[in-house]
Amino acid sequence: MMDEMPYQHKTYHRSKTVVVMFLCLIVFGILMGRLVYLMVFRSEYYTMKAKELHERERSIKAARGRIIDAGGKVLADNKTVCTISVIHSQITDAEAVIAMLCKELGLSEEYVRKRVEKYSSIEKIKSNVDKSVGDAIRAYDLAGVKVDEDYKRYYPYDSLGSKVLGFTGGDNQGIIGLEVIYEEYLQGEAGTILTVTDAKGVEVAEAGEERVEPVGGQDLYISMDMNIQSYATQLALQTMETKEADSVSILVMNPQNGEIYAMVNVPEFNLNDPYTLPDTVDGDNVSEEKKQELLNGMWRNGCINDTYEPGSTFKIITAAAGLESGAVKPTDTFNCPGFIMVEDRKIRCHKVGGHGAEDFVQGTMNSCNPVFITVGLRIGVERYYSYFKQFGLLDRTGIDLPGEAGTIMHNVDNIGPVELATISFGQSFQITPIQLAVTASSIINGGRRITPHFGVRVADNDGSNSQVFSYPVRDHVVSEETSETMRYILEQVVAEGSGKNGAVEGYRVGGKTATSQTLPRGSGRYIASFLGFAPADDPQVLAVAIINNPQGTYYGGQIAAPVVRQLFENILPYLEKMDYNKT
Repeated sequence: MMDEMPYQHKTYHRSKTVVVMFLCLIVFGILMGRLVYLMVFRSEYYTMKAKELHERERSIKAARGRIIDAGGKVLADNKTVCTISVIHSQITDAEAVIAMLCKELGLSEEYVRKRVEKYSSIEKIKSNVDKSVGDAIRAYDLAGVKVDEDYKRYYPYDSLGSKVLGFTGGDNQGIIGLEVIYEEYLQGEAGTILTVTDAKGVEVAEAGEERVEPVGGQDLYISMDMNIQSYATQLALQTMETKEADSVSILVMNPQNGEIYAMVNVPEFNLNDPYTLPDTVDGDNVSEEKKQELLNGMWRNGCINDTYEPGSTFKIITAAAGLESGAVKPTDTFNCPGFIMVEDRKIRCHKVGGHGAEDFVQGTMNSCNPVFITVGLRIGVERYYSYFKQFGLLDRTGIDLPGEAGTIMHNVDNIGPVELATISFGQSFQITPIQLAVTASSIINGGRRITPHFGVRVADNDGSNSQVFSYPVRDHVVSEETSETMRYILEQVVAEGSGKNGAVEGYRVGGKTATSQTLPRGSGRYIASFLGFAPADDPQVLAVAIINNPQGTYYGGQIAAPVVRQLFENILPYLEKMDYNKT
């Protein structure tokens, strides 16, 4: 018995050893298998991970696509600038770096020191630095200072078309205007610079740099013509100065296809310095919130962002609805004693003594309120409102600019005889200038509701990969017969009526004047405007001039019609020569 116990103990001990060895073999096998898996099948993945731990990435901005006018002139371009950065782990003489950056960049020591001494993989000091300054900084050859070249937006003509073109922010992204609407085409794709570092974050010189080159954005070709835009701007500034007006807007477009040749809203702003308020505004002693409000006002595009009471230019719409519905014919006769009674309201004509007997054509030539009130009442609320929808007045135009305002119109249930009367001659509601221009275009172009636009096509810098834009057109807004009659009537308005100051020698011009009082009534503030088109029998160009709060004479026929006349005198021969007005 005594001999048996040691034997059993030895056997147990041997068995236990075998089990342990077996388990060790299993664990070893698993570890070896895992190691083989990681080294063979996952080697690429972990090599990449290890590389990433020792790589530092810097972004390279892409060259933004240019914006090019109808004549091939570049309205928005790029210029080379630099981004200055520091890498803390690579700096060997922090004081020298701080002193140099303060001197070359004009920055405070506190600002620079905070960034130089910050423990980060890379710290940006300043972007959009002139290339000459970047080259000077690079020449110091100080360790830890990086100078990367990229691009900054540049506008060769400063304020020309500022509220249309828009501008970009520090990240080179569009902020307002065409720059933001066509961002996806213009922006391009950023590149990168990859550098390899050791465990301390110091670049390994032998590894060099690995670059992923940026891809430039596509060029945007637009319908704006710099020559027309320039002349319209000159006219608007001259008018604003002589009439001491708050602002002047001029819109020039092709009524056949919706291409916009010019859109002016003076005062404009400098696209190369868009955050500086004009000298007339004290921006130093205001809060940041108030300053932003002032900037938003400075950037605002009155042709599309603001609504106003159109006044008598809206009689174009009332006349078309009357003719289309059969409520009036050109030969219908009226009598204007200088006023008309609608329910208990006495609504006056602008001619106190009245126009007396007149037919509808003469009533339009005279811009007679009682005639148009009568036509509006004949049409009736329900039918008149249906024409608002048919003409597209209750929808936005779809222009390729941000922030288009919609028409402010009475709800149909709230329109009584008095409201209908005032709407008929263009008061008690508001529309945008672009809405007026587009609706008038559809009435004179044969009845096609076109979409106003600037964008024509995009293409790569070498002209390849071109994409031509197309825009919706809605037919049968009015009949061809109504359109032809309206062209004839509006030509008479300019030839012999209230719009005669818009006549251009040698050309057939149609149009309509307007003088509307701003709210509140009795404020003494007026808006003078004129809508003209030529040739009257086959319109190829339409222009609207709006003068906001002119001093002295404020009638549209006297101060706005001459603006369009001067515009047409200069651009009609030019358009014929350039053949832009062919659809």
